[in-house]
Amino acid sequence: MASAWRRYCGKLRTDSDQPINIVGAGLAGALLGVTLMRRGCGALRLWDRRPDPRRTRTERGRSINLALAARGIAALEQAGVMDRVRPLLIPMRGRMIHERSGAPNLQPYGQREDEVIYSVGRADLNRVLIEEAGRHQDVTIRFDQTCLSADPAANLLRFRNEVSGAQYHVELAPTIATDGAGSAVRTSLASAGQVSVREEWLDHDYKELTIPPVEGRPALDPNALHIWPRGGFMLIALPNTDQSFTATLFLARTGPRSFEALSDSQAVLDFFLEEFPDAVPLIPNLMAEFRSHPAGQLGTVHTAPWRIGGQVLLLGDAAHAIVPFHGQGMNAAFEDCLVLDSLLERCQDWEPLFAEFEHVRRPNAAAIAQMALENYTEMRATVLDAGFVRRKNLALELERCFPDRFIPRYAMVTFHPEIPYAEALRRGAVQEGILVELDHGDDTVDFTLARKLINERLPALAPR
Repeated sequence: MASAWRRYCGKLRTDSDQPINIVGAGLAGALLGVTLMRRGCGALRLWDRRPDPRRTRTERGRSINLALAARGIAALEQAGVMDRVRPLLIPMRGRMIHERSGAPNLQPYGQREDEVIYSVGRADLNRVLIEEAGRHQDVTIRFDQTCLSADPAANLLRFRNEVSGAQYHVELAPTIATDGAGSAVRTSLASAGQVSVREEWLDHDYKELTIPPVEGRPALDPNALHIWPRGGFMLIALPNTDQSFTATLFLARTGPRSFEALSDSQAVLDFFLEEFPDAVPLIPNLMAEFRSHPAGQLGTVHTAPWRIGGQVLLLGDAAHAIVPFHGQGMNAAFEDCLVLDSLLERCQDWEPLFAEFEHVRRPNAAAIAQMALENYTEMRATVLDAGFVRRKNLALELERCFPDRFIPRYAMVTFHPEIPYAEALRRGAVQEGILVELDHGDDTVDFTLARKLINERLPALAPR
């Protein structure tokens, strides 16, 4: 089978029979490398500007713990690495809401035993994927290599060796850029007028803090994503395998309630004591970490096109970075890898392969970008609204009664990879209209009307 795929994938090779370039050995790039090698696609070179993460410590304060869900799991399983990833995962069954007063309450993500998402550390996951890619003799991984530009006209990919300072170039085609939201490949193509880029920066930044274990045990329920929603901002915490939690404050950049306003230690302490009093005792290094950890920016990247002929393809965050509030950035990038892999079965040249990939993925990337932004409002504010909670419970009841037609939007995105993001967005809007019509401000439900509306407006879904 592998030799057959090597002969087939040979049709996708350039005339010079050069290796395939993947610029960026982060999560998407490393997984793509593993995926292409399983296809027997010949020699492969991964390039990354960072030192080898297998030999260096992770920078603290910029990780944003990741949430692995069904779409990402499907891609990892297809790549044959899920068994190595599984020990890194911590299941989270819902959002644990911490209001200013009262005990925390859990809002489940779904209602089935397997409807959970998994907290995973970026560095550990990346290390596993790089190790798996490096096991293949046809894969070369070069770290400390900064991509300077991609030049389709000259068919050159230019680099700088960060150890020696030397600059050099290699043949460009074919190159798949997986170098993240700040993609150097995308930036160079945009500077040359070959792609257009629009970056929509959120006016909120983030800062990470640490909740250590208490006497060797987690300080919070380790099987939930903890949220302290405060309307215009929020604190969240995700569990780690070492019993700690990574807490992240999402807050406006400027204004009366903002990072700008937290200009000294007293202001930081007063803010946390007022807004997150139950969290303060859990973050013993609050002041030191708040001072030393950088504030990160959040935004959405819109790029058009994602490709230059059969020479270059942008994939994952390099093409369509999104804000992290639906926990789907990594999952969407992994799904990109899965889709590209599936398209290899029918595309015999790089140019139609890249074109078909963009055609399939672009509407779905746009849909999850929109839903991620909407989910920020939901997480920081709407979860406290009684009407939202009532309609969420109603949605779960309708799913129990009409499982082949009504699936809450969050569940479609998170637990149903067979439903494209764009379709989840479309059906979600229809379902929200139905919920509004059925919600009378109490717990009574007209199931006769519900059946009528659902049958009229929601076609049956294909069996899983």
